[in-house]
Amino acid sequence: MHFLYPAFLFALLSLAIPILVHLFNFRRYQKVYFSNVQFLKEIQEQQSSRRNLKERLILLARLLALFFLVLAFARPYLSNHNNTSAGAQRIISIFLDNSYSMQTLNREGSLLDEAKRRAKEIVSAYSMNDRFQLLTQDFEGKHQRLLSREEFNDAVDAVKISPRSRSLQQIIDRQQNLLTMQPGASRSIDIISDFQKNITNGQPLKVDTGLHVTLVQLAANTPANVAVDSVWLLSAIHRPGETEKLVVKLHNYAGEDAVKIPLKLSINGEQKALGGFTLKARSVQNDTLTFSGLKPGWQRGEITLQDNPVTFDNQFYFSFNVKQQMQVLLIDGGSFNPYLKAVFGTDQFFNSRRVPDGNVDYAGLSTYPLIVISDVKAVSAGLSQQLKTYVSKGGTLAVFPAIDADLASYKSFLQQMGVAYPEKLAAENIKVQSLNLQNPVFKNIFEDFPSNPDLPVIKKYFQLSTSSGSNENLMQLQGGQAFWAGYNSGKGKVYVAAVPLNEDFSNLPRHALFVPIMFRIALLSGHDQPLFYSLGHDETVETTPVQSSEKQLLKLVKGKQSIIPDVKQQEGSTLLYVSDQLQETGLYELKKQDSIVSVMTFNDNRSESDLSYYSAAELNKIIPDKGNVITATKGSVKDIVSQADFGVQLWKLCIILALIFLAAEIVLTRYYNPVTRVLSQPETSTSIHT
Repeated sequence: MHFLYPAFLFALLSLAIPILVHLFNFRRYQKVYFSNVQFLKEIQEQQSSRRNLKERLILLARLLALFFLVLAFARPYLSNHNNTSAGAQRIISIFLDNSYSMQTLNREGSLLDEAKRRAKEIVSAYSMNDRFQLLTQDFEGKHQRLLSREEFNDAVDAVKISPRSRSLQQIIDRQQNLLTMQPGASRSIDIISDFQKNITNGQPLKVDTGLHVTLVQLAANTPANVAVDSVWLLSAIHRPGETEKLVVKLHNYAGEDAVKIPLKLSINGEQKALGGFTLKARSVQNDTLTFSGLKPGWQRGEITLQDNPVTFDNQFYFSFNVKQQMQVLLIDGGSFNPYLKAVFGTDQFFNSRRVPDGNVDYAGLSTYPLIVISDVKAVSAGLSQQLKTYVSKGGTLAVFPAIDADLASYKSFLQQMGVAYPEKLAAENIKVQSLNLQNPVFKNIFEDFPSNPDLPVIKKYFQLSTSSGSNENLMQLQGGQAFWAGYNSGKGKVYVAAVPLNEDFSNLPRHALFVPIMFRIALLSGHDQPLFYSLGHDETVETTPVQSSEKQLLKLVKGKQSIIPDVKQQEGSTLLYVSDQLQETGLYELKKQDSIVSVMTFNDNRSESDLSYYSAAELNKIIPDKGNVITATKGSVKDIVSQADFGVQLWKLCIILALIFLAAEIVLTRYYNPVTRVLSQPETSTSIHT
């Protein structure tokens, strides 16, 4: 048995007071004269023994009442875990889950309201000298300090729903960071949550030695819920007035079918598509929405579901830019390639700019969705490194070797990106054998592909090496040799041809397939910013290079809300560190002074949409031996948490026993009378005869 306040045991010295009172409580007797004292003496002896028994019982009752009263103030308990600092100040870190799932209603109201009440109950189980940390999903700096009981209750009242969602291990690690700064105090962790299955991966939690963890699970309902997990556009480049196709990824998180759920698509506040869908239980489905009539500029999109009662994930935002023209950079060895000039001069949408390989502006490469290299004899190391960075960030690069190409420089240039490079010149008349019609480049090029197509004829070509990268051949020679191949490299794409754009090598530059293939490569290119970002996951946002200064700061603006992110310039892009500054989903304008640089959208991560919960048995498997799980019921969790943290509390039992013995003393004093007549004699007298 342990004592929370062992100093109170010195009060046991007060047990000497009833003993002293008993020893010095001598009663004075009144003298009564009898003519014959023979019988009186016998009666006095019997009364004295009974009176001594009564007084001893009263003394014992007083001693026991006082003893248990002192023990009650010392707070005895039977420890359930190692508690080496009993009686010292305690530091308790309490996590209050305020994620979206805590909006769910139960019999007690919303889960967040119940969680606040449970947090206050836990705090009331500790003494006034103990200190508390309140932690929420926001991980705010102000929640790193220790609070008194009153301050803690005020902070709990101010907690609101947050779009953040942390894992259980992240929460415990955050709590441990504060508790490790209090080495002299007794430390414990309490976590109040509904414990969705997304909160942990099911692996045992890692908890520091000496920390006791208590998980308080709130009883939650499991309502039906459907959400939009993601969206993407099929076209990488968006042209004014053209038809766009948006793929919507729908997810039914419930265990029952979702029938005729309304879905609406709005662009710039204008409704573009409307429909309904049916989704089987626990399934994912992709639907395609078609719309058109877009004007140049930033497009602000919103998808809305009508899915009750869970509404926090019924909106999904996205944005993209419709460009008036597409910029294409043509890098050559000193002279404009006439075939490329003809290709990109046939459509006003393409704005091509030609530059010699020795005069490339490296800082501006990221502004071009497509870069084409042709007729460059030797690729310099500087240009090679810059193009590698450009492709890794999402750019598209098309390579046509020069007729007198320095194969060593091309090998160094292309090999670092994991793509094939020209190894040697092969002089033979050969024909393209087949097209890879499954490649996205050929989509929508042919209305009806002929059985005996007219394919390019080759006089001589560079044999391409075998690459370990992801190869998607556009054209293939007889014998399986690649003629024109595409490779994924980083976030971008590289297309390598086996021939220069010269008719001495092949008739490709004048072939009917050349122009539509180059158009498709251009339209599939682009490294624009993502359609959306996720709060809590994308704390760093990368955008096109934007120069800023102390007088020209970049800021994210939504309505009256304005956020100034940390900005870092790097090669070919600008990084914005938003961290936890963004607390609301929606559309934000990235502004430099009053001009709009881009429009960015932020959505909640959909981990909160899956309203599946751990059972108490499952939580017990992941929590260490030094912790326990409490299922919150209608009653108070104060005693349960107190018992779990301190052990079995005995002070209430001591109070009850003290009252019982006080009552026994009263009964003995008032109603127990041992004075009875043992012998009854008639009065006698002695006659004196004279």
